[in-house]
Amino acid sequence: MAAKIFPLVKFATKVTIAGGALYVAYDSGLLGGSNEGSVALARAKSAIPPAVDEWMKYFGFELPATPKIEFSPLDAWNSGVQKSIHALSVAPSTVGDYTKQGLQYVKDLSK
Repeated sequence: MAAKIFPLVKFATKVTIAGGALYVAYDSGLLGGSNEGSVALARAKSAIPPAVDEWMKYFGFELPATPKIEFSPLDAWNSGVQKSIHALSVAPSTVGDYTKQGLQYVKDLSK
């Protein structure tokens, strides 16, 4: 009997955890628009450092200082999107150029 119930309890636990994570993400505004996401990010940035300090005091150890990195994921994302869209927009002419070069190469070989 326990062998039949254990997989069901295991599945129910996984569904509950996933549902809870989804609810927390929705409730905090992470699944909304960009304005709600910005507000949620600002709340997280203000709430996480004090919580980490409190946990470090509670457990009695120190974390190393976080390195300062001059990297903007937003700029990197925009740059990647722009390069991808550019590559897609010039793809037909690039394929045409490569085809012409290939045909010219075959013609040169057959002479």
